[in-house]
Amino acid sequence: MKSETTNDLMHTLIKCITACEYCATLCLREHDVAMMTRCIMLDRDCADICALTSRLVARGSEHAVHVMRECVEICRACAEECKKHDHDHCKHCAEICTECAKQCEQYISAQAA
Repeated sequence: MKSETTNDLMHTLIKCITACEYCATLCLREHDVAMMTRCIMLDRDCADICALTSRLVARGSEHAVHVMRECVEICRACAEECKKHDHDHCKHCAEICTECAKQCEQYISAQAA
């Protein structure tokens, strides 16, 4: 049975996947899609690394923390890019990515203790 902390982390990773996929989809519908290219690319990378991280955490992989460090980096990059845009979906994605990075960092710290 997973701890409450692990369950919260898993929930946040899934929220981040969803927010990033939604953001990328709506960015593709924007008038100037070329302006949204970096946002879309980071959304996709972030969703993918969060999915991998969630699977590794779920199975208790010894590599989970290693991959989670990359997850933190990509979540932060995605949040920073999304903050550059005024669209509600980008703002929401930035908030969720920031939350996800923080929870991953807390999980990493707890594992190191």
